Parts: sequence; C-alpha cells; structure tokens
Amino acid sequence: MKRIVAALASGALFGVGLAIARMTDPRVVLGFLDVFGAFDPTLAFVLGGAVGTTLLVFRVILRRSRPLLADDFQLPTSRVVDRPLLVGAGLFGIGWGLAGYCPGPALVGAMGGVNTARMFVPAMMAGTLLHRAIARRAS
Repeated sequence: MKRIVAALASGALFGVGLAIARMTDPRVVLGFLDVFGAFDPTLAFVLGGAVGTTLLVFRVILRRSRPLLADDFQLPTSRVVDRPLLVGAGLFGIGWGLAGYCPGPALVGAMGGVNTARMFVPAMMAGTLLHRAIARRAS
C-alpha cells in the first residue's frame, strides 16, 4: 500500500510541477523548441532545475543499499546506442516538435481539460498499441 501511495503522491507532484511550469501548454513548449523563431527560453529554467536536482541528488540516493519502498534500484543495464534507440528518440522528438506534447504533460493537460491534449492522448495511445503489435510480430 505504501508503494501505491508513494506512486500517487509522486505522480501528483510531477503533474503539479508540469502545470506550474506551463509544460501542459503546447505553445510554451513549441516556443522553447523554436530556437530560430519566436524562442521562449522559460522552459530552460525547468530543464536547469531538473538537471541540477539530478546532478546533486542522484549519486547520494544511489549510495543507499536499496530504495525506501522497493527491494532494489531499477536502473538501465544497457549502454548500447543502437538503431531502435535512435529511431525511437527521433520519432519522440519529431512528435514533440510537431504537437508540443510529450506523454507526461499530455496526460496532465488532458486531465486538466486542455482540448488539444485530449486529442493528443488517444493518438499517443494508438501509437503505443501499434508499436506493441509491431514488436510482437518482430519477435
């Protein structure tokens, strides 16, 4: 039960942070990505805060023998930069640049009643299901 409460609290805190940072507004995100046009640098502070927090806290947390509510840390083991990773990252970036949404802000926006997010989330889910179907056929 503690894990569920911690997950809900973490998700709620993340969602509030996204809303405060205005990442649920695709115009703000697209303005940040438009470095040669109407560039809006405000999300650079969000990026700086995230990177700074990670640099300061990540190593300290990993010195623990285990997380507070799990048996072990779930860290990636592969360090290979392969074609699927590059293609996936490219598609993610293209989608983010076209729509102004990535999954977290889209879900927060949809729950907050943002109409563009409500249209984006079903398309995102369809893409996820399509990927799963293709991956199953490939394996």
